[in-house]
Amino acid sequence: MANLKEMSPFEAVTYYFDQACDRLVIREEVRDLICTSDREMRVEVPVRMDNGDLEVFIGYRVQHNNCRGPYKGGVRYHPEADEEEVRALASLMTWKTALVGIPFGGAKGGVQCDPQGMSPRELQTLTRRFTRSISQIIGVNDDIPAPDVGTNSQTMAWMMSAYAEEHGYSPGVVTGKPLELGGSVGREQATGRGVSLIINEAAKDLGIPMENSKCAIQGFGNVGSWTAWYLSEIGSTVIAVSDVNGGVYNVQGLDLDQLKTHVENTGSVLGFNDAEAITNDELLEMECDFLVPAALGGAINSGNASKIRARMVVEGANNPVTPGGEMILNDQGVTCLPDLLVNAGGVTVSYFEWVQNIQRFPWNLDRVNNALEEIMIRAYREVQTMTVRDNITYRDAAFSIAVGRVAQALELQGLP
Repeated sequence: MANLKEMSPFEAVTYYFDQACDRLVIREEVRDLICTSDREMRVEVPVRMDNGDLEVFIGYRVQHNNCRGPYKGGVRYHPEADEEEVRALASLMTWKTALVGIPFGGAKGGVQCDPQGMSPRELQTLTRRFTRSISQIIGVNDDIPAPDVGTNSQTMAWMMSAYAEEHGYSPGVVTGKPLELGGSVGREQATGRGVSLIINEAAKDLGIPMENSKCAIQGFGNVGSWTAWYLSEIGSTVIAVSDVNGGVYNVQGLDLDQLKTHVENTGSVLGFNDAEAITNDELLEMECDFLVPAALGGAINSGNASKIRARMVVEGANNPVTPGGEMILNDQGVTCLPDLLVNAGGVTVSYFEWVQNIQRFPWNLDRVNNALEEIMIRAYREVQTMTVRDNITYRDAAFSIAVGRVAQALELQGLP
């Protein structure tokens, strides 16, 4: 096993998986079957760019495990979405769906590209070609993609359309779609809502009054912006947010409505009035009650974890804290709530959307939100109970619960 300071994303997920297997005394043959991916597909995606050049992008779809249901996981458009990262995220999805108890397995997709530098026509062409390339292994009862970093509801609409060209109308083949195409109310804000629900529950256990709390959020995209809004609704003061360009800070709290308008007009949080400009590093090291890394992986690591002054680190993104970084946080007494619990709201409401598509019967927002809250709080309470009972970290408890459920599902079905 690699040194904690040098682990790749997949090594990090496997490290926690191995610890859970040791704790649960899972047999070696079962461990081997649920650790590795069931299938990994690599495809070339040629796109004629607007300037006439032909560029070939590399795409992946990794199907990690389907013991508990169809493969499920997002599609990421990012320059660093290589095979290693996609494999790690697919594995994480298996444990995430198992932890919250929804009947899915785990998968992930990715295309190595920079969507910010591509036109809508180029993105549509890329999406349709990528979808056709993986269309034989996805399906309503096989593998259901969703949005992730660099993709959105429009991307899912293109994927749904491209899939339908070969397989017929199948709205349940993707989730995170526009409402007009069978998407679910509450899906866009689901991940951020889930993050805030977990923070609110954990704050009760740690004796942190929400109305006097302060929060800093790294990343002001879909997850970060909705997390900020929901936390402010339940009384927390959002003092800092950031994006890839930098951040803004106001100790008295940011006006989120005005900030949203500013971002819509400028494309960034930078330059927001009545706030001080800060760097992403300064945001991470800010004194606050809740620090929510909601951008990309590896934000908190062995190099900067000792500078974290938050009472609680809440993983809004996937893999934002490395194993080496978490070890330092634990030594400092900083509570770290893991991604497979914290950001599971998105896949949970994706499950609701899938159910609605299959039944051809839409839910209203109250039903979606109530069901989401019930599932998220139940999962948190299961993790918290094991954390206290066994004197282990929240992450160790979450992995133990999730891995145990997948191992049990495999045992019940019978080994090969």
